[in-house]
Amino acid sequence: MNPSNQMIRRGWAHMTGILGFSFLLVSLMASSATAQVVAITHGEVHTVSGPVIQGGTVLMEDGLITAVGRDVEIPAGARIIDARGKIVTPGLFDSSTRLGITEVGSYQGTSDGSSGNPRMSAAFNVTEGINPNTTLIPVARVEGITRAVVAPGGGASIIAGTSALIDLQGTRLSDLVQKSPLAMYAVIGERGANYEGGARPLALMRLREIFSDVLDYVDHGEAFLAGNWREYSLSRMDLEALIPVVQGQRPLVIQVSRADDILRALALRDEFSLKLVLSGAAEGWMVAQDIAMADVPVMTKAASNLPSFESLGASYENVARMQAAGVKVILASFDGYNVRNLKMDAGLAVSYGLPHEEALRAVTLTPAEVWGVADRIGSLEAGKVGDVVVWSGDPFELMTSVEHVFIDGEEISYETRQKALLEKYRRLDSRPPWK
Repeated sequence: MNPSNQMIRRGWAHMTGILGFSFLLVSLMASSATAQVVAITHGEVHTVSGPVIQGGTVLMEDGLITAVGRDVEIPAGARIIDARGKIVTPGLFDSSTRLGITEVGSYQGTSDGSSGNPRMSAAFNVTEGINPNTTLIPVARVEGITRAVVAPGGGASIIAGTSALIDLQGTRLSDLVQKSPLAMYAVIGERGANYEGGARPLALMRLREIFSDVLDYVDHGEAFLAGNWREYSLSRMDLEALIPVVQGQRPLVIQVSRADDILRALALRDEFSLKLVLSGAAEGWMVAQDIAMADVPVMTKAASNLPSFESLGASYENVARMQAAGVKVILASFDGYNVRNLKMDAGLAVSYGLPHEEALRAVTLTPAEVWGVADRIGSLEAGKVGDVVVWSGDPFELMTSVEHVFIDGEEISYETRQKALLEKYRRLDSRPPWK
């Protein structure tokens, strides 16, 4: 063999070995970064599922919580965050938002949260309209919100469609969406009446007709598709979307305010064996015993006390009274731009009688239970996902700030559009730009 060729081959072999070692080193470094162990130590740890641990430690590895307690052994090389004098909680869970389906309210092109087609209402799923790169998600997560339900808004029908459960860390839709479809949404009371001709009984009659049609479709779907059965009041897609609802497999969220309408919703639930969740329930305190006896959760907002003909009995004490009666209460923002106000709403509920730990539960573990994901999130327990927030003080106090937010065991970016605008306009040249 030509000596020069032999030298070239040896050189290539040497270079290949170096490159191979480099790739291995990079791979190991990436693996090490992914598997970073994080220990949050000496904090006041609110596990939610158990007692508060003073001077406690939360240990995370590979995206999961691996230990919670006072005497947790911390592995060598772990990243340590000293939470002395701080409060540590699970990430907050907002059960009704418009994150990712609206950006600029006055511009229809950025609003994808409702269907204007009455033939595609129940089948409407917000998931395919969610924008993972919305500027609203970073604003919410830097305030300690780590999970959220994206819910459909009002459309052209008494039934609005289905929601999705998301985490607030992913940049791709497949990473962001955790559960979809999550729940079906409908409305009765004044809004429902407006859809069906202006009277409350019409809204209830319409829902009964819908559910009866779906049950009939379950039994005679093949004949219907073959053209050998009667017509239904809904499209085929809407009928199929509602099958899990009438079979009690998917929650039905009914927006309702007035006490007597709440009782009608409970009766509808019994009539069709629905897995019901009440939304709004401004006068829920007036029929709290009935709601508790039916074991139906209520998703509401504490900062709702403005009376109207729909809710003359609205009260800031609504949440506390329902919880005292045994109702499973969830607090939600019902917002897109101000999801961060969830913690303020919880604080308001506390100021009007809701026990502090119950308020924390209403924005963490209770929604996780209602939406069927409590085995993964909602509390600080070994084996659960590493959604953890370190606060400078009481998370429900207005002056408290977020110091660390982890989603799936990974610390989030704290960059937001608001922060970028602040930096951009912090210092302005005294000279006008047109000179």
